[in-house]
Amino acid sequence: MAELDWNLIKSFVTVAQTGSLSAAARTLSSSQPTIGRHIAELEKALDVTLFRRGRGGYVLTDAGTALYERGKAVSDQAAAFSRLALGAVEAIEGSVRVAASEVVAACVLPAMLARLAEEEPGIQVEVVASNRVENLLSRDADIAIRMVEPMQNELVARKVTDIPLVACAARAYLDRRGRPTRLEQLRDHDLVGFDRGEELIHGLAELGLPLARDAFRLRSDNQIFCWEAVRAGNGISVAQLPLVRGDPTMEIILPDLKLPSLPVWLAMHADVRTSLRIRRLADFLYTELRRYSAG
Repeated sequence: MAELDWNLIKSFVTVAQTGSLSAAARTLSSSQPTIGRHIAELEKALDVTLFRRGRGGYVLTDAGTALYERGKAVSDQAAAFSRLALGAVEAIEGSVRVAASEVVAACVLPAMLARLAEEEPGIQVEVVASNRVENLLSRDADIAIRMVEPMQNELVARKVTDIPLVACAARAYLDRRGRPTRLEQLRDHDLVGFDRGEELIHGLAELGLPLARDAFRLRSDNQIFCWEAVRAGNGISVAQLPLVRGDPTMEIILPDLKLPSLPVWLAMHADVRTSLRIRRLADFLYTELRRYSAG
């Protein structure tokens, strides 16, 4: 049997639902002879009788009843495919919830989202600013900007870029306290770092500068506070290279210091990746974050 035209199946399902050729023709914006021809062609192709014809209309035979549910599923899938294709050229609108770290949410995303508003005014964005890894499996967010690779099988993740990290301080601080030229000179400076987090301590130790927690004069696990504290002249810390370059009050120190980069991943649940607005925002963020990292 040759592959069936799905229009034959659609006509069969509609006749079964409406009970007559004329009603099916009106439903499908077609003609009664066309629908009749579709039913005849399908019965010939399948070599079965699908309907009993009588004064009460078209009634499914046993063979027709057996095929109806499968035919309805095929018809529904074809209709869904058509809607999806049409949606690709329709307006993209609705809410998307994005989870990002505190620094990315406060210092990086606002400018990007202003550009998004010009390109896609119908997309509304909800930003969750948190360093906690948002649980996409429970739908705390539609898209997450993560600094670690998501490992759950239910998630779709795309590596975006690696953001370089640099040692930095405010020019005003360096003018007042001097500019270190060697790593060990950091011991003689005010340092800004994390309170309970030990990432910076471990990183400096690997570079050959072991420091205790109390070596950091100012400490906080809030990354926005740390960044603003450094900008205000409280001392030396580590920050994203694009942030430092974009602030004329800041200066990179020890440029040859081999600091690790910050990996950036975009993740979403597999169930939402077919959403036009979510995919549009994910693609937009991918491009913008790569541009930000290169800048």
